[in-house]
Amino acid sequence: MSSKKQMSLLPQRGECVVAKFLKQEIRKTFYNEEWWFVLEDIVQALTDTKDAKNYIKAMKHRDEGLSEGWLQFVTPLEFETKGGRQKINCSNIEGILRIVQSIPSKNAEPFKRWLAKVGFERLQEQNNPDLTVKRAILYYELKGRDKQWIQNRIDGQFTRNELTGEWEQRGVKVGQEYATLTNIISQETFGVSGSKHKEIKSIKKENLRDNMTNIELIFQRLGEEASIEVTRKRNAQGFEQNKKAARDCGESAGEARKAYEGKIGNKVVSADNFLEVKKNQVKFEENIKAIQIKNSDLKNRNSEEN
Repeated sequence: MSSKKQMSLLPQRGECVVAKFLKQEIRKTFYNEEWWFVLEDIVQALTDTKDAKNYIKAMKHRDEGLSEGWLQFVTPLEFETKGGRQKINCSNIEGILRIVQSIPSKNAEPFKRWLAKVGFERLQEQNNPDLTVKRAILYYELKGRDKQWIQNRIDGQFTRNELTGEWEQRGVKVGQEYATLTNIISQETFGVSGSKHKEIKSIKKENLRDNMTNIELIFQRLGEEASIEVTRKRNAQGFEQNKKAARDCGESAGEARKAYEGKIGNKVVSADNFLEVKKNQVKFEENIKAIQIKNSDLKNRNSEEN
C-alpha cells in the first residue's frame, strides 16, 4: 500500500462521522488529533430524554464539580446541520468519562465499551509517545481497569518495547525468533507456555497481557527486565545467544514466582480474565438503584419537613 493511500485512511481535521450506539446516532468530529463527540447525542443515548439541552443544564446544576470544570470538558465544534454549519458542544473521551459519572444509566458501562471501539478508530500516534500513553490509559479506563492495573500494563509494555529493541540491535529476526524468545521467557517465568496460559484463562484471539492479573503482569515484566540487563551484560549477539539469556532470565523469574507462591499460598497463573462484564454491570445497576433510593428518601424527608 502506498504512503499516499495510507495517509488517506487517517482522519482529517474537521472530518465528521456518525456512529451508532444501540439505535442512537452519535456524531463525532476529528479535532486536535483525536475524536470529539456531540454531547447532546451522548445524553440522548444514555437517558432517552426528550430534551437533552435541559438535561445537561440540570446535570451541571446538581454536579458542582462538573459545572466548575465545564470548559475543560466541553468545546464547541462545527457540524453541518439542517440550519447550516453550527457549533455544537462536544467532548473528547477524557471529558466524556467525567460527564458520564453524572448520568445514572444502565447503559453507561456498555457505552464505555462502545466508546473504546469507536473512540480510537483510524488513529496513529506517529512518534508521539506521550499521546500513545494517554490513549492507552483512556482505552483501559473505558475497559473498566483500575489505575494500578493500567500502570502495570503500561510499564510492562515499555519494558517489552525496550527488550525487542535490544533484540533488533543484536540480530534477532522479527517474527518467529521474537515469538520463540518471548515464549521461552514466559514458559520459564510462569511454568506454562503462552498458549497454555491463554487456555487456562479461556481466551483465544484476545491479547494475553490484556487479560493478566496485576501479579501476572509484574512477573512478566520481571522476566523481561532481567532479559534486558543480562542481554546487555553478556553482549548477546544473534538468536542462539539471546535464547540462552532469555532462558536464564526466565528461570530466575520463575524461581522468584515459586518463592512468592510458597509464601502467599496462591498460584500466580490465574484463570481470571477480563472477558466477564456482567459482574461490573450488576454492580453498576446496584449503585444506580442505591442512588435512586437515596434521592427518594431525601425527597420524602423534605416533603415531611415542609
